[in-house]
Amino acid sequence: MITKQVVQTCIDDLKELTKVEFAVIDTQGILLADNYEKGQLDLTMLKNFLGTPADSQNIGGNYLFKIKEDSEVVYVLSSHGSQSDGYVMGRIAVSQIEQLLVAYKEQFDHNNFIQNLLLDNLLLVDIYNRAKKLGVPLSARRVIFLAEVPSDKGNEALHAVKTAFFEKMDDYAVAVEENEVILVHTLEDDETPDDMLGIAEMIKDLMNTEVMVKARVSCGTVVGELREISKSYKEARMALDVGKIFYSDQYVHMYDTLGIGRLIYQLPANLCKLFIDEIYGENVPKELDEEIMHTAEVFLENDLNVSETARQLYIHRNTLVYRIEKLKATTGLDVRVFDDALTFKIATMVSSYIKYMDRSSL
Repeated sequence: MITKQVVQTCIDDLKELTKVEFAVIDTQGILLADNYEKGQLDLTMLKNFLGTPADSQNIGGNYLFKIKEDSEVVYVLSSHGSQSDGYVMGRIAVSQIEQLLVAYKEQFDHNNFIQNLLLDNLLLVDIYNRAKKLGVPLSARRVIFLAEVPSDKGNEALHAVKTAFFEKMDDYAVAVEENEVILVHTLEDDETPDDMLGIAEMIKDLMNTEVMVKARVSCGTVVGELREISKSYKEARMALDVGKIFYSDQYVHMYDTLGIGRLIYQLPANLCKLFIDEIYGENVPKELDEEIMHTAEVFLENDLNVSETARQLYIHRNTLVYRIEKLKATTGLDVRVFDDALTFKIATMVSSYIKYMDRSSL
């Protein structure tokens, strides 16, 4: 059902163009919108007309009409103007509102269908039947983008994405949780993974500039059948979680590029804890010095190159060696040795995952 604001905007636009006054009530006799002069609207007249079998009526210069949706009366509209203008503009207003009802019903049906698809709530036969009824192609290259925003910004974020992708008739922006916006994007034949990354970046920037929030955006993999979009949605959700745990300094996460983080995320908690115990023994470091950790991260990013790491950190080579020795004393791992460096990287990521699971269980 359309909102009061939509009805009010509709009749206000018509009044500005025609100088005819309008009022609309629902089937409970509650006034939804009006722009009559103060004190000139007789609500009793509209309520009484609601109970009559007539579809239209003229009472004292007020033209009354019943607005229907699927042959059922949903509103009563009154128009007041000159004899010709009042009637004609009243009919136009009825047509406008009935068309809005159809459009909003179609939008609701599409949104409801997509939401149920994403949540795997439909049988295969229902997918085929509803897709045919709604004119949604069964086969097309589609991918899911997921943006996580604060719950109080969910509606605003959804509206921003819908507006940005308004011209893409085969794209759908919906939400299944208050703190997320989902874009079902239909790919053009020439769209590439780089284009998909560009769309994710665009959504992130859109949240920043239009909604004024710093949002994380993730993307699943491309699927070829409508019934498979739930798979892409699950991948996008996993990408978002994996990104928050292992790549917290990044705000766009593509499922295909999650690397080892995706593997660790799917390991059982007891196996992760066993791995940490085996690596560190009884000397599991509670917290590593932030400066030491940052040094180790930059050292690994530079392929264990001491000179390049020292240059990027603006420190002397000996200072870097001192920090690496300190890390070795704490963890027993010498990150100058490839095997130890790899072990340290994996152990650090597994530790982050364990902390994430511990927080989630609280």
